Amino acid sequence: MNDHKNTSVPLWQQLQAVAQALAQVRRGVSGTAALEAVPSSLRPGVQALLFQALRQLGRAQALRAQLASRAPAPLPDALLCTALALAWDPENAPYEPHTLVNQAVEAAKKTRSLQMQANFLNACLRRFLRERDALVKATDNDVHAQWNHPEWWVKRLQKDHPDHWQDILQANNQAAPMTWRVNTSRISREALQTDWANHGIVSQPVGEQGLVLAQAHSVRDIPGFAEGLCSVQDAAGQCSAQILLKDLAPVDQKLRVLDACAAPGGKTAHLLELLRDTSEVIALDIDPQRCERITQNLQRIGRSAKVIAADAAQTKTWWDGQLFDAILLDAPCTASGIVRRHPDVRWLRREADIDKLAAIQKNLLKQLWPLVKPGGRLLYCTCSVFRAEGENQAKTFVEHNTNARLLPSPGHLRPQSGSTTAVLTDNLQGDHDGFYYALLEKSSAP
Repeated sequence: MNDHKNTSVPLWQQLQAVAQALAQVRRGVSGTAALEAVPSSLRPGVQALLFQALRQLGRAQALRAQLASRAPAPLPDALLCTALALAWDPENAPYEPHTLVNQAVEAAKKTRSLQMQANFLNACLRRFLRERDALVKATDNDVHAQWNHPEWWVKRLQKDHPDHWQDILQANNQAAPMTWRVNTSRISREALQTDWANHGIVSQPVGEQGLVLAQAHSVRDIPGFAEGLCSVQDAAGQCSAQILLKDLAPVDQKLRVLDACAAPGGKTAHLLELLRDTSEVIALDIDPQRCERITQNLQRIGRSAKVIAADAAQTKTWWDGQLFDAILLDAPCTASGIVRRHPDVRWLRREADIDKLAAIQKNLLKQLWPLVKPGGRLLYCTCSVFRAEGENQAKTFVEHNTNARLLPSPGHLRPQSGSTTAVLTDNLQGDHDGFYYALLEKSSAP
């Protein structure tokens, strides 16, 4: 059983909101946007239940196919699949399966547009409770049920990561912990960790500047957050600024650095924490509203950058003609590496999205490379585990650009959950999301 219970709100009401959010995700709305429509008093409990339902949706859909000869209308189907996703595995169910079934039927009775379906939902769910073992066994060989990912996604991982595809899928179905980056320009990781421990907050080091919380807390409750001593950022994402700047130039040298797809500003902030005050950082993002987020995040850590709302690929609209010592290109991607944190992504993406996004990534590399100084660097990264958005992209770029050299880089980092000690061959130590990194250096020869 998990601890996301909100005893002040009836469970039927939470299930009602979860079903409405799930129906929206199935229509192509992001989980974040769907949850924004949920009243704030309901949101924490609804988010926890929605995320669990999304992580078990493949199994739920396979069970529903056993229980109903054809899929019901979107909202009753979302409620039915929500109940099945949460109840099918009693050991990991957030509530007793009978309670979930009773409250799901209650949600149908209390929702005007679902009242006509209440008897149908009741019949399906009661049959599920009676025949659970046989129904689960009947779905065990279904790819969706087994892995809770679309079949194309599973096949793509089998092709891209033949030795590790199962590990990636299993990690994706775990909830990610809350990971923080310590602003070591102002406090040591050890000092902040000790301060947290004095406030009853247990954490473990990860990477060079990270701390993983044993239990998630509201950011407002974390000592040092408001003062800019720490920021929420996954351990794989924390590598970007470190890789780009490592051994780039003497510590006292003034550098000109571009963060090309910067919102919401975590990587920009990290660059500023690692650079001297004299260096110049430009943060670009195509979305003006998200640019405001960058500014707010930088204000909290007490640093500033030149923030520009522009399409990084349209260099004529924003570039002043001065070359950059270093460019960080965290390119738009499928987000297939951060499914632990955003379990809706697997159900929102279509296989065709990979090629569309790969074309955008290729163009960004092509447009930004001329802006790098001879001897300078560009770090290409994506939060994707698909090789078309990672290794293949970098390999093709180097083949077509004779002045580009691939420096030692992490390559594909696979997501791994719950481990703070295991070291995998091409992975970081500890818990982190999936990512890809290629550090490209421009030759200084004319």
